[in-house]
Amino acid sequence: MKKLLLFLFITLFMIFSLPELSLASNNLQALIDSKEEGAVLNLDNGTYEGNIVIDKTIHIIGNRKTVIRGDGTGNVISIKAPGVTVKNLTVMNSSLDRNSSEEYAAIKVYENKSTIENVILRDFFHGIYLSQSHENTIRNVDVKGLGKGEIANQGNGLHIYYSNHNTLENNRIEGTRDGMFLDYANHNIISNNNISQTRYALHYMYSDKNHFVGNTFTFNTGGAAIMHSNGIKLTNNQFIFNYGHRSFGLLLLSSNDTTIENNTFFLNQRGLYIDQSTNNLIKSNTIVQNHIGIELWASSNEQIFTLNKIDENKIPAVTLGGQGKNSWSLDQKGNDWGKSFPLLDLDEDGIGDSPLTYQSSLYQLIEDQELTYLFLKSPAIAVYEKMNKLFHKEKVMVEDSYPVVGDKERSTNWIWLLLLGIGVIVTILLKGRHQLCITFGRNGKKT
Repeated sequence: MKKLLLFLFITLFMIFSLPELSLASNNLQALIDSKEEGAVLNLDNGTYEGNIVIDKTIHIIGNRKTVIRGDGTGNVISIKAPGVTVKNLTVMNSSLDRNSSEEYAAIKVYENKSTIENVILRDFFHGIYLSQSHENTIRNVDVKGLGKGEIANQGNGLHIYYSNHNTLENNRIEGTRDGMFLDYANHNIISNNNISQTRYALHYMYSDKNHFVGNTFTFNTGGAAIMHSNGIKLTNNQFIFNYGHRSFGLLLLSSNDTTIENNTFFLNQRGLYIDQSTNNLIKSNTIVQNHIGIELWASSNEQIFTLNKIDENKIPAVTLGGQGKNSWSLDQKGNDWGKSFPLLDLDEDGIGDSPLTYQSSLYQLIEDQELTYLFLKSPAIAVYEKMNKLFHKEKVMVEDSYPVVGDKERSTNWIWLLLLGIGVIVTILLKGRHQLCITFGRNGKKT
């Protein structure tokens, strides 16, 4: 009898002191079903069993160690009611079946106006999937996929499908196939997210009028790939060290009316890659220390480049497949091409006194052989350029009629050097060599 009482005491102690072992953790669906519309369900620290379906408007609030763990056969959480909140918990172990038409996720949302906040996602196919779901907020979500070696075996961090007017902000995504994938998704705001070690950090397909602001992309194969999408705005984003075979900071493919402003493209294989795109504005961006600053195909026309700082790239800009009709200035303001293209600005209006023309012969190598990208830092490339320059085999890549003088001090130094040179010449002509030696030599004596 004493042993039985001791056993019951230990069992009750474990139930109440270790919530993760509580029998209640196996009845999360029953708890949800028992709640009224608009109710708040507070979860304890511990592990609750998925898979669950939320089919009424309730608010599920967890604690620091609250976990909802799926059985690996479907969505861990399916939200099928509007206005649901899921907050402060970890969700894990969805199905990884790539052949299912369902496309499983840790959290899949089928209705509108839900909030998913302060959630950790692990062991999933897609992290969060919005399916024809509008006006949702996804905020402060930590999404970690299987890693670069498993990119092909998993889905995307945030997958937005036929879903409009959503807000995706302050999320951290790592090691998924694409960080954020938007397909037929319009008018979404994507801000202050950090995405790394994915294929494409951001991937737009047939998605129009989205605003992408203040995000950071690092160590991805491609930063942002915008394809067949119009009216996108990208402002104040960081595209840093997105590097691999034919990789890029930002790709525009068959995309029009895009505004790309105040972004940084640093240490990418290609900063900007533009193909089959029309009427895009590229303004006030910093494009520095990339292998190729801007790669522009002749199939793209009516791009406007103005007030960008394009400096210290191995190739500042290259036009391929012919010469498109694009402009390197707007309202008589071109671009700052850095110290590789010293300019005179005698009237000190901030614009070079003569147009800037950049010529190169590398376009033919790049067009003919993709492996050229791997050797752009080789000394052989510089030799190739010099030889072709000697034999006049270069082609104009850029004609900037109003290049910006970015470094006022450098411009001033050039003015002083020019004035000094003119003074020396005038002195020689007017006073002869002897007087010049008196002025600059040792007592007029020959040295």
